[in-house]
Amino acid sequence: MATTLFANVRIFDGLADHLSEPSWVLVDGTTIKQISATPIELAPDADARILDGTGRVLMPGLIDAHAHIMMGSIPLQIALMADFTYTTLLAGAEARRMLLRGFTSIRDAGGPSFGLKRAIDEGKLEGPRIWPAGAFISQTGGHGDFRLPYEVPSDASTGLSHFERLGIAAIADSPDAVRLRAREQLRQGASHIKLMAGGGVSSSYDPLDVTQYTEAEIHAAVEAAENWGTYVTVHAYTPRAIRIAVEAGVRCVEHGQLMDEATAELLAERGVWLCLQPFLDDEDAIPVPPSSQGKQNRVNVGTDTAYEFAKRFGIKTGWGTDTLFDAALSSRQGKQLAKLTRWYTPAEVLRMGTSVNAEILSLSGDRSPYAGTLGVVAEGALADLLLVDGDPLADISLIARPDEAFVAIMKDGALAKAPDRS
Repeated sequence: MATTLFANVRIFDGLADHLSEPSWVLVDGTTIKQISATPIELAPDADARILDGTGRVLMPGLIDAHAHIMMGSIPLQIALMADFTYTTLLAGAEARRMLLRGFTSIRDAGGPSFGLKRAIDEGKLEGPRIWPAGAFISQTGGHGDFRLPYEVPSDASTGLSHFERLGIAAIADSPDAVRLRAREQLRQGASHIKLMAGGGVSSSYDPLDVTQYTEAEIHAAVEAAENWGTYVTVHAYTPRAIRIAVEAGVRCVEHGQLMDEATAELLAERGVWLCLQPFLDDEDAIPVPPSSQGKQNRVNVGTDTAYEFAKRFGIKTGWGTDTLFDAALSSRQGKQLAKLTRWYTPAEVLRMGTSVNAEILSLSGDRSPYAGTLGVVAEGALADLLLVDGDPLADISLIARPDEAFVAIMKDGALAKAPDRS
């Protein structure tokens, strides 16, 4: 196993609101072995690589807690129609680009990423650690129902739709059907279960205000996940969709832009996580068809309110991109994290993209595919590290410019990018 010494660096440890004094960090194998305020002396015969930080900042690798690695950078029509081997190859290329943007871990919130994850874990491809949900589970006419018009009505003789066969979505109506689909994803290696509990923007058939799934249906998935030691997260914007999901026992809500004060209080009171995205009417808006523009506008308007509620009521809040169907938008992953300074200090933003999101990953418990501590620079933690040319606490835009700002990128103790490798 490789040994690497980061010499003379200032550390953002993922927790504090300031940098350390000049420090030395020794990585042995996959973990951080030693952190010292004085130079670490290596044995004369040590086979170690020394990276002289010359005062640069060492920080944890970034974490996107709501990614769609299989669909983030390809247009919807390709995802709907193309051969799966083609879209998988595109996703593999995107995985390496994501790692080189400094994202060493992602929680995949829906999509057939099991094979890609395996290839990365086995060292066949470079990419981030992946916590996969597998197919997102949706009711008929729900946010995950992307069937083409000729595929409805369905019956036992028609078989699965293209999206279902690929493992992108699973259509389920009734508690028993939801339980079955949840168990199928767990069988395939899901670290958590994703349900569509309310209307969505990018989906064509469901208005934004509709509530999807009954409490009994959602609870069936929660029960299946809890029996496997993990949890359910739900896509939901509106108060009613969120409240039904919370009463059913979910532990995380994705989005929430249309929630009201009472719903925000409920999330805080129950300790339910909110994974919120900075959806705004700007260049980072996910491309949608004209028919969905009104829905997107409503969500964009609600973003400021949702962040205000999250802060006021102390909701446990993570961050994710939820980028879909757009390669250019995928490339701005770090920029979308930096955008959180609209509501938070740079230190709070960096904590959210590291140690806070690592807490969301830990919700998977024994179903987490990786052992060890992430999101911090600490002795014994996994060596997912970024060496930054500049101080991201003073200039948060550095994380939006990874090509020039990230001098070294390390994942699991191995250098994906170093001064002599790009």
